[in-house]
Amino acid sequence: MSARDATLPAQPKPCVPCLLVWAGLVAAVVASFAWLSLDLRTLFSAESLASMGRFIREFFPPDLSASFLARTAEGMLQTLAVSALGTLLAFGSGALLALPAAGRWGALTRAGARFFLNLLRSVPELVWGVLTVLLVGLGPFAGVLALALHTAGVLGRLFAEALENAPPAPERALREAGAAAAPAFAYGCLPLVWPQWLAYGLYRWEMNIRMAAALGFVGAGGLGQMLYFHLSLFQQAQAATVIAAMFVLVAAVDGASARLRRALVPAHA
Repeated sequence: MSARDATLPAQPKPCVPCLLVWAGLVAAVVASFAWLSLDLRTLFSAESLASMGRFIREFFPPDLSASFLARTAEGMLQTLAVSALGTLLAFGSGALLALPAAGRWGALTRAGARFFLNLLRSVPELVWGVLTVLLVGLGPFAGVLALALHTAGVLGRLFAEALENAPPAPERALREAGAAAAPAFAYGCLPLVWPQWLAYGLYRWEMNIRMAAALGFVGAGGLGQMLYFHLSLFQQAQAATVIAAMFVLVAAVDGASARLRRALVPAHA
């Protein structure tokens, strides 16, 4: 063996567990295609491509009449209001539920609060939407409740984890100095977790603006309900305008949320 070969690092041994994991993933994908009878050749056949092309052409040109644009703008405002109000209610509810979920009131209340939060977030927004429509009827109120219920479960769990990971020393020092529990939490712990809470809330608002549009398909108002109505009547020109409005609204909310996070959340948070 030459001196040059002696300085070369030894070749790493093959990672047998890694290879087994990759083989299992490939086998699972192949088995899924076989079990679900997915045939991609049908999707990309000449007949399917021609049918998709005809369907897409029916969306152009969009309906840009003044009356329909006014209705679409009203739907955008309704969708925005549903997402904002639902997120705001969820933020407050999640903050309240995060206190017992973080173990501040004992192990029993911690287990109960975490079970309730898991129940709220385990039910998808669309399922909550169906239930709230049955409860309060068609309209934006059902959408607000559906978003608030699911998002409260998500934010409550995230807020509780932030509380558990917060340094306990500032709050403990205030308690030892004679401060009551509420002021000690407000001045010793809340300032440490507030930037995280705010970032989580703004991020969920971005997600809820998309879900608020989708909730319209179950009768919760807004752009989704308009889109479902016009697609049901094969009015693709009007549907194209509503889809474009959804894109504009989501892009605007994403940009506004990102700027708010940069302005309100410290860089070190």
